[in-house]
Amino acid sequence: MIHTPADQSPEGARPAAGVGYGMLDQALWSRFREADDAQVYLSVWLALQCRQLGTEVAGVLLMGEPERGPFTPVAAWPDTSPAPQAVIDAAQQAVQQRRGVVLGEGSGERILAHPLTVHEQLYGVVAIQVADPALQTIDLFRRLQWGASWIEVLTRRQQEGLDAELREKSATAFDILATLLEHPRFDEACNALVSDLASRLDCETVSVGFVRFRRCRVQALSLSAGFGRRMSLVKEIGIAMDEAIDQNAAILYPAPEGWEFRVTRAHEELAQTRKAGAILTLPLQAKDELVGALTFERRRGETFSASEVEVCDAVAAVVGPILVDRRANDRWLIVKVFDSLVQQLKAMFGPAHFGRKLATLGLLALVAFFWVAKDDYAVTSPALLQGTVQRTLVAPFSGYLAAQYARAGDLVKAGQTLAVLDDRELALERLRLVTAQRQSEAEFDRALAERNRAESNIIRAQIEQAKAQLALVEEQLARTRIVAPFDGVVVDGDLSQSVGASLERGQELFQIAPLDAYRVMLEVDERDVQAIAPGQGGVLRVSAMPETELPYKVERVTPMAVQGNGRNFFRVEARLQVDNGDLRPGMAGVARTDIDRRLLIRIWGEKTLNWFRLALWRWLP
Repeated sequence: MIHTPADQSPEGARPAAGVGYGMLDQALWSRFREADDAQVYLSVWLALQCRQLGTEVAGVLLMGEPERGPFTPVAAWPDTSPAPQAVIDAAQQAVQQRRGVVLGEGSGERILAHPLTVHEQLYGVVAIQVADPALQTIDLFRRLQWGASWIEVLTRRQQEGLDAELREKSATAFDILATLLEHPRFDEACNALVSDLASRLDCETVSVGFVRFRRCRVQALSLSAGFGRRMSLVKEIGIAMDEAIDQNAAILYPAPEGWEFRVTRAHEELAQTRKAGAILTLPLQAKDELVGALTFERRRGETFSASEVEVCDAVAAVVGPILVDRRANDRWLIVKVFDSLVQQLKAMFGPAHFGRKLATLGLLALVAFFWVAKDDYAVTSPALLQGTVQRTLVAPFSGYLAAQYARAGDLVKAGQTLAVLDDRELALERLRLVTAQRQSEAEFDRALAERNRAESNIIRAQIEQAKAQLALVEEQLARTRIVAPFDGVVVDGDLSQSVGASLERGQELFQIAPLDAYRVMLEVDERDVQAIAPGQGGVLRVSAMPETELPYKVERVTPMAVQGNGRNFFRVEARLQVDNGDLRPGMAGVARTDIDRRLLIRIWGEKTLNWFRLALWRWLP
């Protein structure tokens, strides 16, 4: 932005009587080189621009806030009379269209308006009125474009000055910030701050204070006076700080011309007491709250410039949050807890923080719900369906398998033949024993006829022995047929590939379970087994029939733990309460044993709490 003060015409902008135009141009260029004010610079520039286009040229220069405006006349040529309204209208039209405008093309008098842009931002517009028809319009516009570069020079000069001021403010603020960061304690940071500011800004006294119980109390002074005098000074400075905080504005006493009105009664009294030349007080803010103030005092005859006030304001904006943080960290722990509680209560019951209030209400509703909400608690565990009675059929003696008539999965009836063992050796043994028995009977009859008592007794014993052996063989022949002991299903056993193979006595051949009596074997995790007791009911769903609920009742809890599948569990035996013809032994599923009604929070969190207790006990001494 180009800053221009009140209208000021350059000396020598128009020739006096008897003065040549060459001398006028020389005076204008000299004035242009020496111009140290934006208004003089622009006025001389417009005069030179019009002089280069001809002797009968009038012009006006409109400037304003870049891009936003409003764009108003700041210079005119010649300056003996106001610029024609037609020229101003052409300039305003060029501002609106953001391009060059020509009015009166083809006539003797033409008006040309050219916008002045720097870095694609519109800073203003120059408009000229030319009466000489010999001058070409394109040549006029080319000269206006060449002359517009001097406006860019002016903007760059002003921007460099602003950048230098900004760098100075930033450097001072960051130096003060570094000084504060070197001192972690609140009192040390305050003392370092006022001492550094007093030396940097050449102030007689710099003080910092903070609001406590709605009054600002001085925390640190750069003054090294006696204690009694210091106490009197501290009170007056605190009142001056309250004056600035109450108005939420910077106060400079005495106020310079054009300074916005402030109540400065306390500052006036402080200046009279201290015999100070100027006093500046700036409020400190942190988190949009006024937390304290900085007061600067200078000796009699000295004051604060506008740039120094801006530097002090930049420092106040930086140090406020840091000092508040240091002050909060230096408090006792109990004070921090109490203050945090108070802040939370203010946020909860204050007018703002709607989201926090809504979240708190939701949390309270959730706690209330879990405080009273109950549900049925059930223990879930894997389950296996087994027959109540399961009979194992084994080989009665060593021999060979002659035939098999059933295998696993077949339904069998009581007395149905399942397999037959080879009986040829037993048949021959039976024939031998029958023959031997008949021979012994014939010899017994002969001994009786001869009345040989001793021989008859021996033969009688041989006959009894033969009968016993024959009975044994008959029993073995009867047991060569493996039959089903009851109606049921073959759970295990497939001898279709073993016909003709040898069998050892006691070798398992088949397992048969009934179809009308089942028991459920639950594998209850060790963390849940203490909740299981005989008499409790539950529901079983097997994988083969997931849509069917099979109620059961717990009968027995095995007292021994079993390890399997990476966990420890207890076997719990239960009996089904319904008959279902589609069930088969060996079906697996999931069982849910009903325990009681509990709070939802206990159901969901008890296992986690028990795990945490165990982990805490494991790691803590």
